[in-house]
Amino acid sequence: MSGRTYAIYLTLIGVVCGYVVINRFLSADSLTLRNALIQGVFVGFGLAVVTIEILARMKLARINGWVTAFGCGLPGNGMFTRAAHTRIFPGPINVPQEAMYWRTNVDGAGHTLSGEHEYVMHFPPDGIPPNDAFWSLTMADAKERFVANPLNRYLVGDRSGLVANTDGSMDVYIQVTAPAGHESNWLPAPSGNFRLWLRAYMPGAVVLDGNYTVPPVVKTR
Repeated sequence: MSGRTYAIYLTLIGVVCGYVVINRFLSADSLTLRNALIQGVFVGFGLAVVTIEILARMKLARINGWVTAFGCGLPGNGMFTRAAHTRIFPGPINVPQEAMYWRTNVDGAGHTLSGEHEYVMHFPPDGIPPNDAFWSLTMADAKERFVANPLNRYLVGDRSGLVANTDGSMDVYIQVTAPAGHESNWLPAPSGNFRLWLRAYMPGAVVLDGNYTVPPVVKTR
């Protein structure tokens, strides 16, 4: 579900809940048990969705346009906390010691990522997410689907043959067409809007402590 669709969905829930609450107080004499049960279901559902959205926003950590959340998947998390984490990261979530996730649909300046532009993600020396397993940067379109491309390449990482710069840094080129001379570090993008996912499996202490800074996605053209 896109951000715009979800916003419309929340607005509709708010309108329904508002109507039910107002009708409840303005028409209390005509309230039947059946109507009360129906109103309770709608109001309860609406309040649950709004609560989850509020919790998700509270638990978000933002850096350079990327968002993440700490404590996902931990045993003992309450129902609303688990739902909030699912709102942030749809799909299966591991405990932090097994994997940490970051996602973005904007560049470092806050502009929506689009195949109409070209981008570079520059990892400084020793700037790759510290991990004891592997890391990856995955491309998805605006609907969270893989992007068809001539190389059948849907992600880059420590197992995709990335070439480091002479100073030990690393550049990932994110664009529709292959960057001349940098094909090994090319992450193909769609022509429209897209999202990026960064994952580190068995992340290091710097990541788990919240001290790792994910580099921004920088628009170059």
